[in-house]
Amino acid sequence: MAGSIKISSPSHFTELLAGSKLVIAQFYSENSVPSQQVADVFEQMSGAFSRPKLVAFVKIDTEQQKDVAQAYRVTSVPTFIIFRNGKLADRVQGSDPQKLQSVLNKLSEEVENISKGKSGEASGSGSGSGSASTGPNWKGAALPRGYTDVTDQIEVRHCELLNVDPDVGSVRVLFDTAKPSALSGGKSTAAKDWVESDTDEQLLLFMPFQSALKLHTLQITSIPPSGDDDEDDEDEDDVPLRPRTIKLFTNKPHNLGFDEAEDLSATQEIEISEDDWNADGTANIPLRFVKFQNITSLVLFVVDGDGDGEKTRLDRLRLIGEAGEKREMGKLEKIGDEPGE
Repeated sequence: MAGSIKISSPSHFTELLAGSKLVIAQFYSENSVPSQQVADVFEQMSGAFSRPKLVAFVKIDTEQQKDVAQAYRVTSVPTFIIFRNGKLADRVQGSDPQKLQSVLNKLSEEVENISKGKSGEASGSGSGSGSASTGPNWKGAALPRGYTDVTDQIEVRHCELLNVDPDVGSVRVLFDTAKPSALSGGKSTAAKDWVESDTDEQLLLFMPFQSALKLHTLQITSIPPSGDDDEDDEDEDDVPLRPRTIKLFTNKPHNLGFDEAEDLSATQEIEISEDDWNADGTANIPLRFVKFQNITSLVLFVVDGDGDGEKTRLDRLRLIGEAGEKREMGKLEKIGDEPGE
């Protein structure tokens, strides 16, 4: 099998991203001892799993290809970035050969599926960056024309959700690509795949991203129990509500406190009306695009619920827009073309 490919220009890398379903990129430096420590492992795996036009292992010298490194925010070497269908899917930093071996081994099944013409969607790379779990790619609402679902750019393991009921789901379920169990008809015995607030109706969710994003739309799915559900004989205060007022804050380095979120001026404050929810319990919320152009993190503050109860519920969240690295690589192609003009 073919080995790794050394990237010679920004346009070279762009062509490889467009021409392969799965790209594993090693950002390295010839003078870096940590880069040398994992070089053999990377070459062994590239020799075993490279597939022309399907799976590519590439090496990017950060000294020679500074524009590419800058576009993907590579600040230390070695850094390994995994791309699926041209989109950044995962990132591994550091020179631990065992960690890299583990990540690449878990990719091997995906590689084999791609080679056999299967869907090749892996359950996760195992690096722990926490991209949303895969499954049937359920959508609560149609995507705006010209934009894509960029939820997979969320660093799930670094997300933080405050005031969440510990007896319901964890923050990870919000980004699950599977259809919410509440829409499956009938009551499920599976783990609860939604989140609810705990002591009052407020929630604070911090979401950092793997790369800078342009955000166009926020899709929130909330499916409170219907009036026919009398499970646990819940009183009105315990029945969760849909969110009504939310505040969004951008580019915060960490989560806010509730008092801080109450007092701060939001990037955008949104009132969700009853008419905004579709039949699948999803509100399609357009964002003020000019204010969401270069976003590295998002804080979502659920201020109150749509009613008199003391709990709010979220089943799914989707971020719709453009991944920042795609925009940057478009600029890099022009840079790469300049010498030949």
